Amino acid sequence: MTKPTDTNRSGHAGLDTLLDPLTNKGTAFSEEERDALDLWGLLPPHVETLDAQLERAKAMIAEVDKPIEKYLRLRDLQDDNEVLFYSLAADDLPGTLPLIYTPTVGEGCVEFSRHYQHPRGLFLTIPEQDKIPEILAHPRFDDIEVIVVSDGERILGLGDQGANGMGIPIGKLSLYTACGGIDPAKTLPILLDTGTDNKDRRENPTYVGWRHERVRGDDYDAFLDAFVDAVKGRWDHVLLQFEDFAQANALRLLNRYRDKLCTFNDDVQGTAAITAGLLMAVAKSAGQKLGEQTFVIFGAGSAGCGIGRMLVSLMVDEGMDEAEAYAKFYAIDSSGLLMDDGDLKDFQKPFARSADDLKDWDMSAEEASLLDVVKNAEATVLIGTSGQSGSFTEDVIKAMAQHTDRPIVMPLSNPTANSEAAPQDVLDWTDGKALVATGSPFDPVCWDGKEYTVDQANNAYIFPGVGLGAIAARAAKVTDAMFVAAARKLAEIEDTNTDGPGHFIPPREKLREVAQAIAEAVARQAVSDGVAQVDFADDGELSKRIEERMWKPHYEPSQGGE
Repeated sequence: MTKPTDTNRSGHAGLDTLLDPLTNKGTAFSEEERDALDLWGLLPPHVETLDAQLERAKAMIAEVDKPIEKYLRLRDLQDDNEVLFYSLAADDLPGTLPLIYTPTVGEGCVEFSRHYQHPRGLFLTIPEQDKIPEILAHPRFDDIEVIVVSDGERILGLGDQGANGMGIPIGKLSLYTACGGIDPAKTLPILLDTGTDNKDRRENPTYVGWRHERVRGDDYDAFLDAFVDAVKGRWDHVLLQFEDFAQANALRLLNRYRDKLCTFNDDVQGTAAITAGLLMAVAKSAGQKLGEQTFVIFGAGSAGCGIGRMLVSLMVDEGMDEAEAYAKFYAIDSSGLLMDDGDLKDFQKPFARSADDLKDWDMSAEEASLLDVVKNAEATVLIGTSGQSGSFTEDVIKAMAQHTDRPIVMPLSNPTANSEAAPQDVLDWTDGKALVATGSPFDPVCWDGKEYTVDQANNAYIFPGVGLGAIAARAAKVTDAMFVAAARKLAEIEDTNTDGPGHFIPPREKLREVAQAIAEAVARQAVSDGVAQVDFADDGELSKRIEERMWKPHYEPSQGGE
């Protein structure tokens, strides 16, 4: 949600109109609008088109070199003129996405307090818990359809950033609009400020958040309950997306609230869907089934195990027994390979191996290393969700290449500095055999005298379409089957090429088309699951309704103008 005003958007006049990024057109206000809104003297006299403004904005971004500098200029533009900001994003989605979200948003969060200027979204703190219903009740929030909320504890691979984590909900909602066509006036970023254990943040004089150690336990849960109850009581239907919560809370909170309202956790479910969709596309291109692969997940947290659970579900759909499907996985966390005699979280237990599974293994030490697991399990797919930079070493990748013609390597950790491997290295170590997809954007790779773009398994391929479909269907909840439908639809979109590192999903410039296709699949699944509160006569009506909902950046005539 952008800077609030106490009057209807169409009733703004004068300076208020210029200060609201949802209504500001800057130099594009016509002479008639300047008369009607009393804008003369507040703007330069020349009246420009949106296209002319766009060219100047592009030049403004291009004149600085560092990604963080570009990010800050884009954020300033967003806080000044949302139509122009999204016109710039639409003009070059592949170039803009890494600046408004990963990887640059990570540095943006680190620097958030130092550059804080304009109000955007809501900061809700535990001392204000009783005021949450009153805060949400303001008429400025009447039309909200999508909320992204974070508590700032696990910002990408950067850890606890406290209130600085607000950059994540802001950035995520920017992608909802840029890729999914959600009207920016109907979005609301929220940061639940429960304190921070990051001492450097608390003691920094520029820090804008609540200077208190992070609250946990019953008080934390009571605060989250109060927030969710307030959201549920405020809107007849709203999509609530949880983002960048710590591993200990991510899946727990998802399970706590998923049946109460339309909600999901993108780190758990969106990451699983993009990974599964890409792997289905790879298998499809090779004429194989997922069950023919052997998977090693390095980083067996809520995201890594979420990927595994979705892949198991898909293998069961292929006809495989569930226990047989789980046996295809070897999952490793910070303590090593998950073993059934270890201290495991509930979501990890299905992936645990027994001592008998390892009795014939040739290992370098008593505890199995990643290299030991890859060698002995004869892994064909290596998935990284660890946040451990460089953990996919040359020895590990070469071991994969010894027993599979096309090893599939997916270093998914964000930001780029936390990636488990660089795609160029993976290609070099496998003599060009590896199929590679990353979580963060990388420069093109070179092999055999040719340059190739590397697939980015970016959640932006999934969550905008899931959100759009859930809103269109007014889904009472987001089911697992809706995410499976999203993954399947992504895999169905024909855009594959096995040259170089492989190319299995559409290029990023087609993200809006992908979102529309996924939204239709998700809405149909919501109807099939019995959670949709509206129905569609046929696919034609559904497609029309989805397309009509997709906002495009354009200037609407202001009241009193042409």
